[in-house]
Amino acid sequence: MDQNQLKTAWKTRIIVGVIAFLMLFSTVAVYALIVLSNENEKNRSKKVNEEIAKIEKEIDEKRTEVETLSDELSKKYFNTLSKYRSMVKPYNANTVDNGGLKTKDIVKGNGKTIEEGTGYYSYYIGWCADESVFDSSFDSWDKPKSLIAPLEYNPNESSLIAGWEEGVIGMKIGGIREIDIPSGLAYGDTREICGKTNSPLKFIVYAVEVTDAYKKKIEEYNTLVQQYYVLYYSQNQGQFNSLQED
Repeated sequence: MDQNQLKTAWKTRIIVGVIAFLMLFSTVAVYALIVLSNENEKNRSKKVNEEIAKIEKEIDEKRTEVETLSDELSKKYFNTLSKYRSMVKPYNANTVDNGGLKTKDIVKGNGKTIEEGTGYYSYYIGWCADESVFDSSFDSWDKPKSLIAPLEYNPNESSLIAGWEEGVIGMKIGGIREIDIPSGLAYGDTREICGKTNSPLKFIVYAVEVTDAYKKKIEEYNTLVQQYYVLYYSQNQGQFNSLQED
């Protein structure tokens, strides 16, 4: 082998060696990045789980505080609402269904007037034409001992039926109103209630005043719940996506 051939052979070996080194280095680098990425993901997941556990504890504590304030409201308003349990009587479904939305003030309040878009809190009794109560603020209809937390109406997040929303307009806080709701302004054919769809309904709504402390605790509780769901979803997004694909 002459000198030129020898030089070419060494150059080739050097180039091959460099390529081999670069390939090895890139393989090691990729592996290191994968390991580092997995480790970072584990650390991130651990921190998120710790944050979820922390928020769960805070939610439990805040729920206890809300329940304490809710019990105080129950003691304040239970006897008043209980007086109107006797107004739950059978009615002619056709008359209510064909009579349009009707309201009757049983007690006129002296607080703020409820207008469209007004937020408020209330207790209520809802019943069917056969006198059966399908929902109420009492912990039990047959043997009530207390009231559950008052219903909060938030105009930005309302799930109330149209008849209720329209029926409370003009009420004042502290007032009690009976509302006759035809089926078209109740659940219509979207939900079976009172044993069938397209059922007219009656409600007694008691719009109540709640303390600023209660409002604050409810707001804090709702904020914590929202934070919890955001974190929980981010931690389990892959699982949720898998369920949606199935």
